[in-house]
Amino acid sequence: MASRSKRRAVGDGAPRPPDAPAQRHEEEEDDEVEDQDEDDEEDSDEEEDEDDEEVRVDFEAYSISDNDHDGIKKLLQQLFLKAPVNTAELTDLLIQQNHIGSVIKQTDASEDSGDDEDEDEIFGFISLLSLTERKGTQCAEQIKELILSRCDQNCAKSVVDQLDKLLSDAAKPVGLLLSERFINVPPQIALPMHQQLQKELAEAHRTNKPCGKCHFYLLISKTFVEAAKNNSRQKRSSHQKDELVFANAEEEFFYEKAVLKFSYSVQEESDTRLGGRWAFDDVPMTPLRTVMLIPCGEMSGIMDRLEEHLSV
Repeated sequence: MASRSKRRAVGDGAPRPPDAPAQRHEEEEDDEVEDQDEDDEEDSDEEEDEDDEEVRVDFEAYSISDNDHDGIKKLLQQLFLKAPVNTAELTDLLIQQNHIGSVIKQTDASEDSGDDEDEDEIFGFISLLSLTERKGTQCAEQIKELILSRCDQNCAKSVVDQLDKLLSDAAKPVGLLLSERFINVPPQIALPMHQQLQKELAEAHRTNKPCGKCHFYLLISKTFVEAAKNNSRQKRSSHQKDELVFANAEEEFFYEKAVLKFSYSVQEESDTRLGGRWAFDDVPMTPLRTVMLIPCGEMSGIMDRLEEHLSV
């Protein structure tokens, strides 16, 4: 699979100040200023061309393997931030059940860079962990506790009771759907990843393998909302879809089909040293996590929506 990625220029593009000039006549100075202005405009045009230059980057999906441990764990930490979730154990479980799930790597990365380490660098992954089948493992219990506690802080008691009942019903297994990638990887890559995962889950169901029997998918999505709206006294669970900005754009279609959904702020957990303060069009944004519970029967319609909007 192939995608396009923008190459960003490093630095602010400001011209280096010249050495102090010797004294000149006024006409000479005016001519030189005009020449300098023209040069600056040409330099600026060239820099803009470099900023807008598209570099073709080819990505390819691979089965999850032991070599992907560090990359998957890093992406899980990007999702859970400082929440008390054992991401190392979660990563190990995803690798063990490698009959489902994929990682995204750059095609022929080692040939382009000459660095053997780049060969194992992953740019994203997709997989699923059955919270019902993995009941009793530390990471599964921590994830359920995290979701329930955040729901209790942001939702009415009736919603908390509903979520608790759904997560505890062994007859209707809940699978944690994990689809993480770096922010500069375009959403078009999500379509083949989700399509492949659905095929693998159907095969797991047919052969009675782990994760093959899910009634609901639980999705924790990285979202943002305008800081002014998030500071209101209104419950965060009541954010409308048009107020939310999804880091993974395709997850908006999952949101539309969710039977239970709420959001909670991760402003205090976000590392502004790495990412700065989030803003879109100079509007300050508050980072959230939006939790969704989607019936598995809705996946066919969601996949149609993904294909409609992400096909290239």
